[in-house]
Amino acid sequence: MAGQEEALDEYTQDGTVDLKGNPVRRSNTGGWRACSFIVVYEVFERMAYYGISSNLILYLTKKLHQGTVTSANHVTNWVGTIWITPILGAYIADAHLGRYWTFVIASVIYISGMSLLTLTVSLPSLRPPRCSQTTNMEKCKKASTLQLAVFYGALYTLAIGTGGTKPNISTIGADQFDDFNPKEKAHKLSFFNWWFFSIFLGTFFANTVLVWIQDNVGWTLGYALPTLGLAISIAIFMAGTPFYRHKVPAGSPFTRMAKVIVAAIRKWRVRIPNDPKELYELDLEEYAKKGKFRIDSTPTLRFLTKASVKIGSTNEWMLCSVTQVEETKQMVRMIPIWVATVVPSIMIAQVNTLFVKQGATLERGIGSFEIPPASLAAFVTISLLVSVMLYDRFFVKIMRRWTKNPRGITLLQRMGVGLFMHILIMIIASLTERYRLRVAKEHGLVENGGQVPLTIFILLPQFVLMGIADAFLDVAKIEFFYDQAPENMKSLGTSYSMTTLGAGNFLSSFLLSTVSHITKKHGHRGWILNNLNASHLDYYYTFFVILNFLNFIFFLIVIKFYVYKAEVSDSIKVLTEELKGMTVKVSDQEESRR
Repeated sequence: MAGQEEALDEYTQDGTVDLKGNPVRRSNTGGWRACSFIVVYEVFERMAYYGISSNLILYLTKKLHQGTVTSANHVTNWVGTIWITPILGAYIADAHLGRYWTFVIASVIYISGMSLLTLTVSLPSLRPPRCSQTTNMEKCKKASTLQLAVFYGALYTLAIGTGGTKPNISTIGADQFDDFNPKEKAHKLSFFNWWFFSIFLGTFFANTVLVWIQDNVGWTLGYALPTLGLAISIAIFMAGTPFYRHKVPAGSPFTRMAKVIVAAIRKWRVRIPNDPKELYELDLEEYAKKGKFRIDSTPTLRFLTKASVKIGSTNEWMLCSVTQVEETKQMVRMIPIWVATVVPSIMIAQVNTLFVKQGATLERGIGSFEIPPASLAAFVTISLLVSVMLYDRFFVKIMRRWTKNPRGITLLQRMGVGLFMHILIMIIASLTERYRLRVAKEHGLVENGGQVPLTIFILLPQFVLMGIADAFLDVAKIEFFYDQAPENMKSLGTSYSMTTLGAGNFLSSFLLSTVSHITKKHGHRGWILNNLNASHLDYYYTFFVILNFLNFIFFLIVIKFYVYKAEVSDSIKVLTEELKGMTVKVSDQEESRR
């Protein structure tokens, strides 16, 4: 009997298979061995992406001769698309191709877009002639329709490619840890922290070395290096193929949820039985065969429970299993949390737009070396890297003693800290901009838009705090949406965290255009002009302070009613017992009991 259990334990219990669909052994697949390829991939891929996005606003203004509002909106619209397309990639992965093949195909599209983009910045015929104007871009010749079509065609081809890679790469990484094995589950708790660590290593290189090359050497080399980096990252990912575990596509998550909603509506007059056992559910063996969880009925969102009430019909659009209903509930329950994370995504959008434009108005010299304005984003990376390491190595261990939670604090509590920090960030940003404008006025630089005699490092606090906030909010956000998503909808759950960034960037474009338009009415100069010395970004940032405060209150209300999904709670209990066992050194006894 013990021999049979040992043989069974050699294989993963979560339904993962190899590329041919065969069960996989735990000893030679998955775990940190497989994740090492994914982590290294992420370093190079993030270097490629941020090598383009970090300095894009300066390319649009300096090379394509666009104004502040126009260029900022083009950046946020493109970044918004980058973070919205993962919904499509998640659907294709979960419903049809699986995560691995969706990722591989999307990578081909991604590298094609990057290559075309490098070509557009390299050929003089694909951009307007050089302009000597630095503050009044209206006098410069604009890019032609053909030039813009090729440039934005490359950008949005790239965006389509990332739609297939972004929601699947982190999910593939998390799939390498078996939730049915407590030790692998423990490693999975740290995976997202270190995955984010790899992201920002690549980001740091992009925001320092690549940005400097673009500003001082040339855009051709500055874009060719990210393209090369992406090619290297794809090669690294492919090299790890023999070690990966794969989840079999479980059908369209949208169809599964639609069936529940339609069935509940069609049976809206049906009474829900008091005993949950009277609801329709598949046998436990059906789930065990597929390595999936069966979920018990919960009292939340009771209207959807009607979909599993038996009325004699077995039509899939009239009768759904309790597990299918609960999966739909889980995705619906996360929507208010999703809404609460959109506003901080608007703040993140400012890092590569208005924050960079502010830096361009300040003194950037250190001796003979001139700091590229976009390089300040490197301090977001540095502070995030340090914060993640301190959080994982010290904060979690200290808090675990008090809370008895393996994560130290809950994911929602961690997100709440990040949301509160965004209020502080925008307060500091507003006060700093007010100081910058006062110095510009004192030196008579308002009308001519000249360089303000202040060091660019006065912007440092808002960049550093943004990195610390990301260490709390962004890491927790992606882990939260992954963990809380049903097993069959992990890619879709991961895309939730990404679409908040997309929605935030689109809202940033909307707010920037709307505020710029409204504040110019009735003869006023407006808050956001091409000449930032004559603008009032301090007012705009104060508006963001109010928006963040209201959003924080909304978040506190939402989390009061949020209920964590059942299987995550169960796995946390298992892990808690494992940790207790390690403390009293009876892990061998626990292993024999398992």
